[in-house]
Amino acid sequence: MANKTSQHILSTSANLLGFCLFVITSLHMTDTSKDSLIDEFTSIVALALTISSLLSFFSIRTQKLEKEIRLEKLADNFFISSLVGIFAIILFIIVMYWNQ
Repeated sequence: MANKTSQHILSTSANLLGFCLFVITSLHMTDTSKDSLIDEFTSIVALALTISSLLSFFSIRTQKLEKEIRLEKLADNFFISSLVGIFAIILFIIVMYWNQ
């Protein structure tokens, strides 16, 4: 087994997916979603985290070394993109509530 990060990506991206769903639900419950684009951005990040989770899972399950490495790199790229997206969402939330 060559991959060393797929297990970490899988568990962490699943946890962050829960965070994204919590943010989306919170925005809809407080009727804040119609005033901002945060829920749309959060939905895109949630999709990237789901893809990252699936790719890391398939990386763990595959028996072919080349495929395992390729899937792990793809999962890692989606995961890093998701982290940048979460950072941007947090900045948007801070700016949105700072001005109120």
